[in-house]
Amino acid sequence: MTSASVSLSQDAKTISLIGLAHGTSHFFHMLLAPLFPLFIRDFGFSYSELGLLVSVFFVVSGVGQALAGFLVDRVGARPVLFVALGCFVLAALAVATAQSYTGLMLAAMLAGLGNSPFHPVDFTILNKRVSQPRLGHAFSVHGITGNLGWAAAPVFLAGLTAATGSWRIAAAGMGVWALFVMAVLWLHRDAIDDRVGSWAHEAKGSTKAAPVNEHPLAFLRLPSVWLCFSFFFWTTVSLSAIQSFASPALQKMYDLPLSITAFVVTGYMLCGAAGMVAGGFLANRAERLERIIGFCLMGAALLLAIVATGALPGLLACAVASLAGFGAGLAGPSRDMLIKQAAPPGATGRVYGTVYSGLDLGFAIAAPVFGALLDHGSASGVFYGSALALTLGVASASLVGIGIAQLRGARKVAA
Repeated sequence: MTSASVSLSQDAKTISLIGLAHGTSHFFHMLLAPLFPLFIRDFGFSYSELGLLVSVFFVVSGVGQALAGFLVDRVGARPVLFVALGCFVLAALAVATAQSYTGLMLAAMLAGLGNSPFHPVDFTILNKRVSQPRLGHAFSVHGITGNLGWAAAPVFLAGLTAATGSWRIAAAGMGVWALFVMAVLWLHRDAIDDRVGSWAHEAKGSTKAAPVNEHPLAFLRLPSVWLCFSFFFWTTVSLSAIQSFASPALQKMYDLPLSITAFVVTGYMLCGAAGMVAGGFLANRAERLERIIGFCLMGAALLLAIVATGALPGLLACAVASLAGFGAGLAGPSRDMLIKQAAPPGATGRVYGTVYSGLDLGFAIAAPVFGALLDHGSASGVFYGSALALTLGVASASLVGIGIAQLRGARKVAA
C-alpha cells in the first residue's frame, strides 16, 4: 500500500485496534506484580520468590517471541493474535483459582505464552497496513497504549480488590477484559488482516526486495540485530526495576505509605505515554534517531540517580521517579523506527521477534536481582541499577545508529 491509497480513517482504525491489543498485552504484564503484597500476606512468599514468577513470565515470553516471529512470517499475524489473547484469559483464571505457588507459576507461564507474539504481530500489521508517512505516529500510539496498559493494571486490580474484597475476583476481571478485546478485534478483523497490504520495500520497482533464496536465519548475521537486542535488554532491566520494585523501594527509603508509593508506577507509565506523543513527531523528522534516544534516556537516568541518593523529600522523590518515565517514553518511537531501519527486507517479523525477546530477557533477569537487593535492604540499588542500565542502553543504541549511518553512506557511494 502507498500513502495515496490508504485513507486516514483506515490507518486510524488499524492503529487503534493494534493499540488496544498492545495495551492489553502490557496490561497482562502486570497480572501478578500489583498483587505481590497480597501474595505475601496470604501465602508468605518473599520478594525473591515473587521475582522468580516475573522471570518465568518473561523467559516463556522471550523464547516464544523469537519463535513467534517465524510463525507470523509463515501463517500471518492475525490468527496468532487471537490465540495470544486466549492465553491471557486462561492466565487470569489460573491466578483467580491459585491455591499455592504452583498455581501462580502456571499463571505466569500462560501469561508469558500469550505475551510472546505481540511485537512481531503488531509491527507486521502496522508495517503492512499503515501508510509510510503515518508510521512514526503509529509507533507512537503503539508505545503509548503499552504504557497505558501498564499504568491501568495496578489501578484496575487495586480498585476491584478494594470494591469486592477479593484479589481473586480482580484477577478474573482481567480475563473478562481480554474476552472483550477479542470480541472487538473479531468484529473489526478486516482492519488487522495482514494478508492485505504490502511492505514498502516490496512496492513495484523497489530496489530493496529481499533476496529470493536467502536463508530464513540470514538476518542473525547482522550486528545491528544483536545491538538492538542488547539495547532492549538494558532498557528493560531499568524498566523492570521501576515496574516491580520502585514502590517498596520508595516505601523503605522515604518512609512513605504503600498507598502513595503504589501509584509511582502508574505515574511513570503515564509520563512515558505523554513522552511518546511528542516522540512520534521526533521520530518522523529525525535523521539520526540514536541521538534522540541517547539524550532522552540519559535525562531519565539522571532523574533516577537523584532519587537513589535519598536526598529529596519523600513526595518529591515520587514525583521525580515518575517524571523519569517521560524521558523513556520520548525515546520509544525513535527506538521502534531504529529497529525498522536495521531490519532487512522480508524479515521484519523475525527481526522484531528476536530483538524484542531482549525485552523479555531483561525482565526475566532483572526481577530476581532487584528483588534480592530489596530482601538485603539495598532499596537505593533499585534506582542506581535502573539508571546504570539506561546508560548501557544508550551505548547500544549509539552503535546501531553508527552502523546504519555507515550503511547509508555506502549506498550513496554505490548509487
